[in-house]
Amino acid sequence: MLRLEDVHTFYGPIEALKGISLEVNQGEIVCLIGSNGAGKSTTLMTISGILKPRKGKIYFENGLLHDLPPHVILSSGICQVPEGRRIFPRLTVRENLDMGGFTRLREVPLNLERVYSLFPVLKERERQAGGTLSGGEQQMLAIARALMSHPKMLLLDEPSLGLAPIMMSKIYKVIREINREGVTILLVEQNAKAALQLSHRGYVLEQGRIILHDTGESLLHNVKVKNAYLGE
Repeated sequence: MLRLEDVHTFYGPIEALKGISLEVNQGEIVCLIGSNGAGKSTTLMTISGILKPRKGKIYFENGLLHDLPPHVILSSGICQVPEGRRIFPRLTVRENLDMGGFTRLREVPLNLERVYSLFPVLKERERQAGGTLSGGEQQMLAIARALMSHPKMLLLDEPSLGLAPIMMSKIYKVIREINREGVTILLVEQNAKAALQLSHRGYVLEQGRIILHDTGESLLHNVKVKNAYLGE
């Protein structure tokens, strides 16, 4: 469904991605793990068109993606939930969700019904300003806003960041449900253990390069991954 081939992305003169290649098959949950600065978020932003690769190719459903602007990539079926949620704090929950559905205006009522079934608390708080929600509720809103575009693939950047374990468990449960409904997911997480337990496959990034790739279960038992990322 998604394929990156020898992708190099720069911030000015600094090379952040040094020729990464990966693929995500339809229906999978695939995670990217690695330390801070490894290139995980840069990978997502390159896929979604926020950053442009200087070299390499990105394919989505067999079409070239890397030269397209972000709004066209969104319309093609890829939506990113950014690190830090980045909801609109002064807008209500409903207004945030309406913003997420701007490319699918005719489908807003149906998509609203879908996200409210996944996140009942958002229905309860739809007239409340987004900035007054708890951290976990804001993360739910960020994911729900992305789902309003009815994506084929969801790019999730640190969805558990700053959340209490109970709320993290709720978010991961919803991610599984979204995946069961047919949405393919590429997940970036600092919590490597939780990400690998959730994912079908995983890639390990180190200084802008992919150094390991395997099933989530195999990476959980990999000695190098245990020592470097799982604190074992």
